[in-house]
Amino acid sequence: MNRLMWILHAVISTTLMGIGVTGVLAANLPGWKPIVIAAAVGFIISLPASYFIARKIQHLTS
Repeated sequence: MNRLMWILHAVISTTLMGIGVTGVLAANLPGWKPIVIAAAVGFIISLPASYFIARKIQHLTS
């Protein structure tokens, strides 16, 4: 499951970080800090999300 989790993490983190950065840019927040914070939050949230999704996939395929 560890390998599956990291493969999913690559896709999920990119998606969540992109959503966060797009939201910050759409909100027209000034400076670079909100962009970095949104990307970091997306990266951190994607860790447990990819773990639970990998666990669910393993459960359904075993």
